[in-house]
Amino acid sequence: MKKPNVIIILTDDQGYGDLGCMGAADLKTPRIDALANEGVRFTSMYAASPVCSPSRAGLLTGRYPGNAGVRAILAGHRRASGLTPKVPTLAAALKKEGYATGVCGKWHLGLKPECRPNANGFDEFSGFLAGCLDYYSHIFYYGMSDGGFNPTHDLWENENEVWANGEYLTERITRKSVDFIRRHSEEPFFLYVAYNAPHYPMHAPQKYLDRFPDLPRERRIMAAMLSAVDDGVGEIADTLEALGLAEDTIVYFQSDNGPSRESRNWLDGTEDLYYGGTSGGFTGHKFSLFEGGIRVPALLKWGHKISPRVLGDACIATDIFPTVLEACGGDPTAYETDGVSILSALLGDGEPAHGCLFWELEDQTAVRRGNYKLVLSGRLEEHKAPRAPVFLADLEADPGETRNLAEAEPALCEELTQLALAWREGIEETWQNEFAANYTVT
Repeated sequence: MKKPNVIIILTDDQGYGDLGCMGAADLKTPRIDALANEGVRFTSMYAASPVCSPSRAGLLTGRYPGNAGVRAILAGHRRASGLTPKVPTLAAALKKEGYATGVCGKWHLGLKPECRPNANGFDEFSGFLAGCLDYYSHIFYYGMSDGGFNPTHDLWENENEVWANGEYLTERITRKSVDFIRRHSEEPFFLYVAYNAPHYPMHAPQKYLDRFPDLPRERRIMAAMLSAVDDGVGEIADTLEALGLAEDTIVYFQSDNGPSRESRNWLDGTEDLYYGGTSGGFTGHKFSLFEGGIRVPALLKWGHKISPRVLGDACIATDIFPTVLEACGGDPTAYETDGVSILSALLGDGEPAHGCLFWELEDQTAVRRGNYKLVLSGRLEEHKAPRAPVFLADLEADPGETRNLAEAEPALCEELTQLALAWREGIEETWQNEFAANYTVT
């Protein structure tokens, strides 16, 4: 039996409501929407974290970020630590199953040699290592205004630095992805397409801006950047069709976290919150453990093997590792993961076997069990005071987390609080015992 190819497409800071098939009426994402209509569209898919690096670590390893060794946004200088081969990635697992493996785009899981893609299961890497990049010069500027580190050029082909001044990064990621598919069309392959759009800096060629002449400035650039991604997804889909690979390729699409409200999105010194992205009616944004920060647009297509439908069961990005590995003939039980395989649910036979889902970031901790979700010290904005020490919501009755049930449901609140704290204690212990030393500066 032929092993399926696998393509994971990840966008950056794309909110739940920033996709046509998720309800956006002012954006145009017809190619991504078409994939959703032909496969499974998730309405309760969660990122593993509300920020970039931990979210990516969770997706690629199947572990909660703290159990994968990446709990925070990683630095972008060339001594930055991060993910190591101690924690196997999906790429490493699929290599053992005979797959060619590649990543095109954003890594953001460490720049030290042992943290780079080629050391963590990927045969080929074409992209950048830091967290954000100028889309045309491919220079990493963020966090360097204090003089601590100089701006750094950050574009690579495997371990070789390359220069492509002026090439729009979203289009380059698409071009490199299509090239990888063509070169590996005769063997099973795993391709991780990590677009950095629509993460700041907010850059888009005029041809994409021209598609949205009537939108407000901040929404227009968001729409343009996502339109470039949509074109890229379309090129990838068309390439699979042309090569006769579409029926035997699993395509999974997800955003890494909710939309950014960071004022640096404006690029003009504006200090107000940024309003270009939308969380689709959910409370919270990037950095927040409320729904808007972690519930993300997601879809999965696998030819005619999966019937088109909407899946409303709660799932999390850590499920993708065991799900894909099982679909490719591997044994998920051979790996230590926090996610569970949802393959049977995707095939229409059963439901995802989750008990509780957990998240943590800095002083925030959250748990979802059934329809109830509890957030401890939950923040709506980065660097702001917690919304409440304890916030309990019934997501079925109140998906926007507008009403705090902590006082009305004291027994349930206490039970979920203890679950969350016990889980967090385990994360802290694992971190100290296995990963904290990775980040010690010597």
